[in-house]
Amino acid sequence: DFSSKCNVSVVRCCKDSWFKSLFVRKVDPRKDAHSNLLTKNEESNLYKVQFHNVKPECLDAYNKLCEDVLPSIHADKYYPCELVGTWNTWYGEQDQAVHLWRYRGGYPALTEVMNKLRQNKEFTAYRKERGKMLLSRRNQLLLEFSFWNEPVPRKGPNVYELRSYQLRPGTMIEWGNYWARAIGYRQQNREAVGGFFSQIGSLYMVHHLWAYKDLQSREDTRNAVWQQEGWHEVVYYTVPLIQHMESRIMIPTKASPLQ
Repeated sequence: DFSSKCNVSVVRCCKDSWFKSLFVRKVDPRKDAHSNLLTKNEESNLYKVQFHNVKPECLDAYNKLCEDVLPSIHADKYYPCELVGTWNTWYGEQDQAVHLWRYRGGYPALTEVMNKLRQNKEFTAYRKERGKMLLSRRNQLLLEFSFWNEPVPRKGPNVYELRSYQLRPGTMIEWGNYWARAIGYRQQNREAVGGFFSQIGSLYMVHHLWAYKDLQSREDTRNAVWQQEGWHEVVYYTVPLIQHMESRIMIPTKASPLQ
C-alpha cells in the first residue's frame, strides 16, 4: 500500500544518505584565517614584489633610473617602507627587473606610502619615464612565513634565486607545516633569505628567496641537503601540493641592500 511504499522510500533515502556521507569530507570549523596561522602577527610586515619586463634596449637606462630614485625613498623615514632588494633576472625571464619592498605596519603603512608618493614630484616623474621603458609589469602583496628568516641586508657578491610555487588551493597550511621543519635543513650556508606567501595578486603563490656565492655554490648546497635525514620526506610530501613552479636566478643591482 501507499504507507509501505513510503516507508521503503524513507529507508532507501536514509541508506543513500548514510552511504554518501562516507565520501563527504568533514570540514573542521576554523576560528582564524590561514594567513594568521602562518605569519608573524606581532610584526605586521607586508611585502610587495614587483616584476617589470623591460624593453631590452632600455635595461641599462631603467637600472640607472631606479638607482637614482629608489634608494632615496628607502632612506627617507617619511615613508614607512624599506627596499629589501632589487635585481635583474639572469636566468629565467630575460630583461626583467624584480623589486621587493617591506611595509612595517601592514596595509595602513602601504596606504600611507602610496598617498605620500602621489605628492612626490620626483617619483611622479620617475614613473612617467619608467613607463616608456616597460613592456609589462605586475605585482603581488605578500606576507612572510613565521618560520623563515626576515630578510636583512647582506654583503656580496651573491647570486639570488627566487623559487616561486603555485600551490593547489587549500594546501597552504599543509605546505607551511612541512616547511616549518624543512627550513632547518637549509640554514647551513646562510642561504635562506626569506619566505613569503601571496595575499593579493596571484593567490596560493609561495616565494622562497635564496642567496649563494655563485651557481656552483648553489649546486653544492642543494646536493648536500639530500644527505640530511628527513629532507627527502619533505620533498615527497610537498611536491604533490604544487601546480606549477618557476626558478629565477637574479643579480642584485647597485641600489639593492641585498648584495
